[in-house]
Amino acid sequence: MTASSLRPEVPLDELAAQLTGAVHAGGSPEYERLSMPKNLTVTAEPLAVIAVADAKDVASVVRFAAQHGLDVSVQSTGHGATSADLGRTLLVHTSGLDELTVHPEGWARVGAGVLWTRVLEEATPHGLAPLAGSATSVGVAGYLTGGGLGPVSRTFGVSADHVRAFELVTGDGEQRRASAAENPDLFWALRGGKGTVGIVTAVEIDLIPLREIYGGAVFFGPEDVPSVLGRWAEWSRELPDAATTSVALLRLPAAPGVPEPLAGRCTVSVRFAWVGDPAEGERCVAPMLAAGSPVLGGLAVMPYGQIGTIHNDPEDPMPVRDSFALLDDLPPAAVEALLAVAGPDADSALVAVELRCLGGAIARPPETPSAFVHRDAAYTLFTVGIAAPPALAATLASTEDVAAATAPWRSADSLPNFEASDAPADLLRKYGRATLTRLAELADRYDPAAVIRAARPVRAAREGLN
Repeated sequence: MTASSLRPEVPLDELAAQLTGAVHAGGSPEYERLSMPKNLTVTAEPLAVIAVADAKDVASVVRFAAQHGLDVSVQSTGHGATSADLGRTLLVHTSGLDELTVHPEGWARVGAGVLWTRVLEEATPHGLAPLAGSATSVGVAGYLTGGGLGPVSRTFGVSADHVRAFELVTGDGEQRRASAAENPDLFWALRGGKGTVGIVTAVEIDLIPLREIYGGAVFFGPEDVPSVLGRWAEWSRELPDAATTSVALLRLPAAPGVPEPLAGRCTVSVRFAWVGDPAEGERCVAPMLAAGSPVLGGLAVMPYGQIGTIHNDPEDPMPVRDSFALLDDLPPAAVEALLAVAGPDADSALVAVELRCLGGAIARPPETPSAFVHRDAAYTLFTVGIAAPPALAATLASTEDVAAATAPWRSADSLPNFEASDAPADLLRKYGRATLTRLAELADRYDPAAVIRAARPVRAAREGLN
């Protein structure tokens, strides 16, 4: 059943009369703009898009959905969207929840529609560092509800561990506040459990006193890819907590905006961030830089506000197929296997194959427990390729090649922010049996009418455990 066939059955005009924000039905320019996901292979056609203006609007949408047998989903930037039948879904768009107050004593209140870019712009002049991810164009709320691993996470840990409080609307239409002291069960679920227990309207976060870091990205040509990747795997094992690093095998097209040294060939990028004395950071990374002859980039002291330039992730919507895994180890045999399917001599269609080094503060449990699990993984493995003809078939084949080559070192686990899948098996990989069961139980308690769409796959996965 399509969204257009359902619209006459639902009195959206009654909902619009209750709101400060706006209701956008299918076919309007705002509907198309606000419902667009970042991954253009995802199909998203909700019954209507609700551009909410405040938390009261969110509560009104949730209550209206319960009254009319609908469900509610939420979107800010479109990251992490999955294809689904949304014909009976009201999509809450949070861009209007744009409040932001930075407190110079070291914390911020952030509306659910605010992107990390803006928090960086307003916090860093005070010498305060928001713990953003590698892509600063994502929304603060969605990133934190998935945990959050960024360019300095080995030093400061998972970003969600630095949340003071959430404000949200639960599936029963109630506005609630969640912190370690108030509704602690919701606070547990919101740090790692994504949107299972409700729709976040605002979040309060700690800011780190930090003006500068030493870091950047260094690129090496095809002839140095094997030595650089092998050195990185060995070097990253013993890094101090002051260092966070990742490495990416890249096959960027010869296209406008792609630097000539990287265009049309296999290169490798080493990303590095050091918190502390730059001279110590320079000594730490020196063995890594000696593994080859850089063709582009460099490391230097940089303002923390420029942290997004370390990964320089693309921001425009694209049709992509990505995959994610956690690795228990990265021995020489794993490096050789990865090079065989994604290195300079391989016939790979993948645009990027990225490894991130975990450990350090990431592995330490927070003072207040959360739904973010699998902190003991050693590395992440992420691949991305173009998912539009004629490249799609080759991308799928290359993705499978990487999965098969790295299978001996792949963990059975996953992480919520990196894998946009609602399949029961994938949810079990993200949360494990105990956390998944508790998330489903909280959804039952706070959303008895099953209005919050994000909770439905979690409930279904829980039923599959029985």
